[in-house]
Amino acid sequence: MEKVAAIVEALPYIKEFHGSCMVIKIGGHAMINEEILEKTIRDVLLLYFVGIKPVVVHGGGPEISEKMERLGIKPKFINGLRVTDEETMEVVEMVLDGKINSKIVTTFIRNGGKAVGLSGKDGLLVVARKKKIKREDEFIDLGYVGETEYINPEILRILIDNDFIPVVSPVAADLEGKIYNLNADVVAGNIAAALKAKKLIMMTDVAGILADINNESSLISRMSVKELENMVSEGRLSGGMIPKAEAVIAAIKGGVEKAHIINGSKEHAILMELFTREGTGTMVEL
Repeated sequence: MEKVAAIVEALPYIKEFHGSCMVIKIGGHAMINEEILEKTIRDVLLLYFVGIKPVVVHGGGPEISEKMERLGIKPKFINGLRVTDEETMEVVEMVLDGKINSKIVTTFIRNGGKAVGLSGKDGLLVVARKKKIKREDEFIDLGYVGETEYINPEILRILIDNDFIPVVSPVAADLEGKIYNLNADVVAGNIAAALKAKKLIMMTDVAGILADINNESSLISRMSVKELENMVSEGRLSGGMIPKAEAVIAAIKGGVEKAHIINGSKEHAILMELFTREGTGTMVEL
């Protein structure tokens, strides 16, 4: 009866979400733990088979660093951003486009899904520009680190309309053909806004947005985008949660209905967040 009750509880949500587009950013332990990745992809496929149109965006920072160290290249970061010279960029493309993207696509296929791997370069899906950061009175050159200039979502719409699941890596080019490494959280938020997705789902390794970053029981289940903006400006977020929050803010302001930050290492976190009243992470809305 508990199983039947869960299905009955999910029904109105399935009805509401049927036919809608959702952008899902896979990150955290799901990227390095094969078992978690497999279960995450099965959950995404469940969304697909009940009529939701998922678009997957992935990162791969830990695997990039591991590959660099194996090749004798020491990773270097400034303000949390990877300094990316030409040699590092080759490793980034190798890992993101070659290894991780392919692994996610084949996992979808193995579980009965129709997935297509893309990078931001393909079809000029993501047009990039060089990212500049300022520290004190000088600009710091991070090399081939980029940010989104604009999104051309047509290739995604073609795939979605033909029942494929796009899987996007955050490697993009500018109009001169220079290749850049972009933050996957930000790319996911930009793509969600360009598609006017119903939801943006950000998977990470913490429960969601915490009122007190030192207290895991202080999870904020629901908040407005204005409240999240205040937390960012007041310095109440840290580390990788900052780009996630900025991506969520940009997505909501760009037309996405709601965004969710969830712990992707928690089993069936996506399904619990979308198809139950209580949810499991933080939901952000206008």
